[in-house]
Amino acid sequence: RVINAPIFHVNADYPEEVVYVCKVAAEWRATFGKDVVVDLVCYRRNGHNENDNPYVTQPIMYKAIEKQKPVMEKYAAELISSGVVTTDDYKNEIEKYDQICKKAYDDSKGILVNKNSEWLDSPWGDFFVNKDQMKVAPTGISEDIVQKLGVQASTYPKDLEIHSSLKRVLKTRMKMVEDRTVDWALGETIAYMSLLIDGYPVRLSGQDVERGTFSHRHHVIHDQLVDKKTYCPLNNLDGLFEGKKPAPYTVCNSSLSEYAVLGFEVGFSQVDPNCLVLWEAQFGDFANTAQPIIDQFISCGQDKWVRQLGLVLLLPHGYEGMGPEHSSARLERFLQMSNDDPSQELKFGDDFVMQQLHDINWFVCNISTPANFFHAIRRQILLPFRRPLINMSPKAILRLPEARSSFDEMIGDTEFQRIIPETGIATEKPQGVQKLVFCTGKVYYEIAKTRKVAEKEHEVAVVRVEQISPFPYDLVRDEIAKYPNASISWVQEEHKNMGAFQYVEPRLRHLLMNMGRNDKVKYEGRFPAASPAAGNKQLHEQELDAFMSNICNPDFY
Repeated sequence: RVINAPIFHVNADYPEEVVYVCKVAAEWRATFGKDVVVDLVCYRRNGHNENDNPYVTQPIMYKAIEKQKPVMEKYAAELISSGVVTTDDYKNEIEKYDQICKKAYDDSKGILVNKNSEWLDSPWGDFFVNKDQMKVAPTGISEDIVQKLGVQASTYPKDLEIHSSLKRVLKTRMKMVEDRTVDWALGETIAYMSLLIDGYPVRLSGQDVERGTFSHRHHVIHDQLVDKKTYCPLNNLDGLFEGKKPAPYTVCNSSLSEYAVLGFEVGFSQVDPNCLVLWEAQFGDFANTAQPIIDQFISCGQDKWVRQLGLVLLLPHGYEGMGPEHSSARLERFLQMSNDDPSQELKFGDDFVMQQLHDINWFVCNISTPANFFHAIRRQILLPFRRPLINMSPKAILRLPEARSSFDEMIGDTEFQRIIPETGIATEKPQGVQKLVFCTGKVYYEIAKTRKVAEKEHEVAVVRVEQISPFPYDLVRDEIAKYPNASISWVQEEHKNMGAFQYVEPRLRHLLMNMGRNDKVKYEGRFPAASPAAGNKQLHEQELDAFMSNICNPDFY
């Protein structure tokens, strides 16, 4: 009753009954498309390994098990007594099987090289053939495509009666398209659409992903008068571009069972390298219940399982006074599991960027603009190999007026920005900049606001690290060199023992030493804590004010 599935109990001592039950279960599954459970009632003759002595802890049970004849002997005796086989037939079959095993064992001694494709159930055919592993196709697209897809994402059929609030949302989107800008939801939608029209299927699952947890996405539009009448703009791209047959888009709300759902999406992403698979947590904090999948299969997919996967994890993250269960996607955990060396030898050759992407086990990002997210999503498919992408998705940035991007940042030869450098007043006289702040994610907008109010835009330069792992040493080096008189700070909204600081600090220090400098990287953010965030809104604001007030304070330069 818990999972609404029948359970068949069967005694494993009777092989024919086991076969019968399994056939019935398979027919049930095939006929009704529903789950079914086979409860195999059996025992383990030995302990959890052949050397384990189970009598130490389960003496009575294992005395009873020891008296049991093995299933094969019991079944053989039954077949012999009923005349189905003879004793010689039985012995011959045993001997035949033993010879098969012995031959396989002997043959294995002559195998000197293991071919990965022989161990994989979906080796992806010719995916890696004729691809330069050090080159990625351009992620920018033409303005005509952006325009048409933007309009498609902002319209709906005339015979659909939609909610009044959604009418306002779509009207606002259309206005953005006219103004050649995108917010986060529109940038994301255009990214998916651009892949669909090029023939790449896209699949998005998670909790409330159809409309978006924060009512921002609206990829499934519901008729307000007709039950179950819906419209998906991403699955209505036929005829939009001549000669292009769009791939299917799947968006599906999932249950609050992150472990099970993420495990399914891992498997799905391994079937076809040309299908973009994304899983979005309702809040990034909820990824903690899927930690075994992340640890066992995603972070180490290639090293441990000889399997590449391009799965994208969208984890809403950001300290906005929503408490310890709705603030932190535990950025620090993902960075800790990145396999790059903080003291690696720094050689900035032509292939440095692609070599980093190729060698890392996954990409960990905290993206702050819609255009950059657009490029990151397209890069996932256009790379000549596959790596998971972990993105600390925004909440506040979804509707923040400052967090919008121009079409100019998505078209032509534009690409994903691993960092977003300072572009304001501070760049006019870099020699006069007293403080260089590195940060990541939405805290940038709070820093920018604080700096403007304090009228310190000429003294404090701010650089956003959009891709934290692999760390963009080359670009960060250029920014440090640009402001020779500036102190170096890392600002984050997470507590000191969380967030990116403990990952970034040794890499910044190593880079500074490589540049012949001995600067200390200053930390500015919340104090260490056991809980991911304060449970009190007032305390949250006090913490924010405390470290924001230091950013433009000359005493902290």
